[in-house]
Amino acid sequence: MLEIKDLTFSVKGSRPGDPETIDIIKGINLTIDDNRFTVITGPNGAGKSTLAKLIMGIEDPTSGQIIFNGADITHMPIHERARLGIGYSFQQPAQFKGMSVRKLISLASKDDIPACECNDYLTQVGLCSSDYLNRDVDKSLSGGELKRIEIATILAADPQLAIYDEPEAGIDLWSFDRLTSTFRSIHEAKDGRSIVIISHQERIIDLADEIVLLNSGQVERKGTKEEMADQLGFTPVALSNPDCALIPREEMRS
Repeated sequence: MLEIKDLTFSVKGSRPGDPETIDIIKGINLTIDDNRFTVITGPNGAGKSTLAKLIMGIEDPTSGQIIFNGADITHMPIHERARLGIGYSFQQPAQFKGMSVRKLISLASKDDIPACECNDYLTQVGLCSSDYLNRDVDKSLSGGELKRIEIATILAADPQLAIYDEPEAGIDLWSFDRLTSTFRSIHEAKDGRSIVIISHQERIIDLADEIVLLNSGQVERKGTKEEMADQLGFTPVALSNPDCALIPREEMRS
């Protein structure tokens, strides 16, 4: 279980006219139980990615606590959080010149797994293993390819809490179908693992047990998709398009 208590995160103003400090996260309280699929959504600048980075330890909070399975991880280094069972997928995945896809997946799984198992993880994210297994994770790969490979490493690591920051970004529709099926299968296994996804994507939101709406660094609303239907204030761009994102009604009017 993940518990977030009175979490705040502030940065120094860096531009003329900025206040001395800018509050990005403002006293967030949130609990994510085991076996839960949680989607964090909200407008740009709401603090969604910042909150995910605070949970993973990429950023250090100004105040508050983060508790994971009873342990205070508020100021714990990233590698120690990973050992405890937290995994993270970046919006913009890193490149690793000189490291093959197979090696990266094996490192994530903490074992020299056979090629057939690596193939399975790549298949789950919509990649043909024969085309990617021995390629380097470098700039020769597109952003969408890097994103899918990173997600494959998270699947191989099999963390108790997996955090995905906009996993749909840069991914084609067919691969997105595979990803949503994979997320659904992981959740349906009900083996104590939890998924947190930052997304505006209607089909990902539809998978969630709980939706958390962030706005201006605070939790504005949270609940099931049925409870949040009216409060979200989102309208599908085109219900016939399975790749459509949810767009705020005010943006539809502009």
